[in-house]
Amino acid sequence: MKQCNWCNNDFKPSVTYQIYCSVDCRNFATKEKIVARYSVTKRQKRKNKERKCAGGCGVTLSMYNDYLICNSCRINNKDVLKVLRKIKGIIRDSKNN
Repeated sequence: MKQCNWCNNDFKPSVTYQIYCSVDCRNFATKEKIVARYSVTKRQKRKNKERKCAGGCGVTLSMYNDYLICNSCRINNKDVLKVLRKIKGIIRDSKNN
């Protein structure tokens, strides 16, 4: 008996070099490896290239940043203010009760 490299289920291999219990497990593992390789390749293409934030602030982006804008521009300040107002209202209501 062997243990599947994807789902960790025990299975009886039909050949000695089999590492996945089923075709589905093999396909899921292959797709995951392809996505991982694609991410690494995409980042390597950005190496030594200067990228600026598309949000308008002009911050230089890291090669590891997969977005076109920086974290400061990704956060919507209006949404943050709305949440803070709701929190203040909840606190105010709890103090009054």
